[in-house]
Amino acid sequence: MNPVAEKIYKIGIIPVIAFNNVEEALPLCRALAAGGLPAAEVTFRTECAEECIRLIHSEMPEMLLGAGTVLTKDQARRALAAGAQFIVSPGYDPEVVQYVLEQGSVAMPGTMTPGEMQRAMNQGCEVIKYFPAEANGGVAMLKNIGAALKGARWMCTGGINAKNVRDYLASEQVVAVGGTWMCKSDMIRAGEWDKITALCREAVDAMLDLRLGHVGLNCADDAEAARTAQLLCSLFHMQSAEQSNSFFVGKREFEVMKGGGRGTSGHIAIKCSNTERAIYHLQQRGITFDESSAKLVNGRRTFIYMNGEIAGFAVHLVEK
Repeated sequence: MNPVAEKIYKIGIIPVIAFNNVEEALPLCRALAAGGLPAAEVTFRTECAEECIRLIHSEMPEMLLGAGTVLTKDQARRALAAGAQFIVSPGYDPEVVQYVLEQGSVAMPGTMTPGEMQRAMNQGCEVIKYFPAEANGGVAMLKNIGAALKGARWMCTGGINAKNVRDYLASEQVVAVGGTWMCKSDMIRAGEWDKITALCREAVDAMLDLRLGHVGLNCADDAEAARTAQLLCSLFHMQSAEQSNSFFVGKREFEVMKGGGRGTSGHIAIKCSNTERAIYHLQQRGITFDESSAKLVNGRRTFIYMNGEIAGFAVHLVEK
């Protein structure tokens, strides 16, 4: 996947911004980044869009910047020159797409039908925009289309919000979603930067859906593990299932390790909706990971341990 598309995938949610003036650009982007979303699709619907992109690119190069509502080659040229790393359009214009691709950038044309999607894919678009997503059938429609267009990768916008974001991102074919719910225009005009940061954090938490999976307990040998598993079964009226290296107790709330395992006392498994996205966002919070522990499925990490311990317990992420 193109490095820009890969970063879009890991961030997962791309705020879509319509700036009223250049003075809003940096405070808003700082608020987005503080909330865990260092990305913005700046729409070309306003006169100041080009200058906002240029300013953000200059002062906050860590921001992933795109230009949205790009209708012409001239707009695409200006956006790329200002610092945009990807170009998003509401519809599919082969001429605009070709220009963007020739510049070595990422073009995401808006599509609604399988025919449009197929043409955009055949032209070289790695990610295509599905717009308007909810009005066009939402997740259910994507499942039907995706069964035929297995190579399609979508950026979904239009009607996405905190309540349905996880439904869209549950699809392997959805690279990311775009939305305005965490930074609505009235909040931007009012300069409610703290509120925007809080809504971004809520959006990231909703997307990652981090939850306790199970607690692993280290035992010295098979016999101690069997006794511990039986004690937990008696305590909670649960059943245990023996594995080669451990006993799982109940609905896998506990894993009792035979002969020990990672962590001084054991390990804690944290479930997440998407391990790659969780790794990216937790790294932004200062968490580091042991890459040697990663397990890959189709080239993507679905399991990995964090470095270090928490109160004597190793911690790993595992995809639901």
